[in-house]
Amino acid sequence: MSESSAEAVVAVASAAGAAGNWRRATGIAGAAIGVVAAGAAAGVAIERLTVGRGMRRKARLALDSAGPYGALRGTPGKAYADDGTELYYEVDDVEPDAVPALGPRRRRLFGRKAPAPVTVVFSHGYCLSQDSWHFQRAALRGVVRTVHWDQRSHGRSGRGVRQVQDGVPVDIEQLGRDLRAVIDAAAPTGPIVLVGHSMGGMTVMALADQYPELIRDRVVATAFVGTSSGRLGEVNFGLPVAGVNAVRRVLPGVLKALGQQAALVERGRRATADLFAGIIKRYSFASRDVDPAIVRFAERMIEATPIDVVAEYYPAFNDHDKTEALVHFMDMPVLVLAGIGDLVTPSEHSEAIADLLPDAELVLVPDAGHLVMLEHPEVVTDRLADLLTRAGAVPAGATVGGYGSTSSTAQPG
Repeated sequence: MSESSAEAVVAVASAAGAAGNWRRATGIAGAAIGVVAAGAAAGVAIERLTVGRGMRRKARLALDSAGPYGALRGTPGKAYADDGTELYYEVDDVEPDAVPALGPRRRRLFGRKAPAPVTVVFSHGYCLSQDSWHFQRAALRGVVRTVHWDQRSHGRSGRGVRQVQDGVPVDIEQLGRDLRAVIDAAAPTGPIVLVGHSMGGMTVMALADQYPELIRDRVVATAFVGTSSGRLGEVNFGLPVAGVNAVRRVLPGVLKALGQQAALVERGRRATADLFAGIIKRYSFASRDVDPAIVRFAERMIEATPIDVVAEYYPAFNDHDKTEALVHFMDMPVLVLAGIGDLVTPSEHSEAIADLLPDAELVLVPDAGHLVMLEHPEVVTDRLADLLTRAGAVPAGATVGGYGSTSSTAQPG
């Protein structure tokens, strides 16, 4: 699988096993399976003894107002996939005249007005959007050219044409072709740095598998963040063996059924938002002191992914195996980064990637979960800055310091 989808995967999967009939199952659409669900449900039950629904709603609104993460916007553009799906992207161009006006921390980060003409293309993960790179985008904004795009059926991109018209599940190969379409539209010439988180990293691997000449001729560096090259069917999501086996046994059928009753399920999903929030937090973050506004930001992205999209993507992850494609990244600077507490794409999968790319920099972030770029943005941004330095896109000596902290006093970029 991939990202904080575990929340969508484990929570939605459990909807069937938690009830004796279909309507009840879809109505609660969040009664999760096994120990994870029991713990989350218990936490919600205790919370409800002390905090009213109205107060929780007000708290969400306050968090949305206090943490406008994902509000950064660039020059919009559209690419079209080979099946006609409209893919939305945004470009943040280099702004040489603006660099002297940046704060001292930003100047220390990149130092000069004119970095090498490199385009950094960011690919997000399952159930997220381009906004998941908020902190990294804020740090790079105006100093190096970046492209942020929404995968098909996510964010502002259109629903997958092949999925809607023919009922064909998404596969990772399709995502690789989608990324090629975005590159052709947004960065048709010049050197490229590819950055992918979770499913986005798999997308980058699929691009290399199908277009090795593009990687050879134009890609000067790559970053794999919290991702996997295969064997995702073995991930246990932190569940006991019995719970994992139950999920794997019922999940494909449950997701297919839920996807066919999307409107009904979405109503149940909204009704059980508190339960979903606990599951999302567990599978997205590992540290106890994550800014609540960041947690809420992750919830909003995940909640915005329709259940039928969750369903049509799921089969792709068990089939994903791009280990052989990693050879195409051998002769360039590579960053492999993961949170040690990642329950969705465990850090062992990143270590396996690094083992096959012996010259890659492997960074394992303590006290970090699947959404490491939101949980510890200063670490991710710092290592990306170093990668860009090694690729010649920014000057030597670049450093991020504490930029991008998610403490309560942090200011979104």
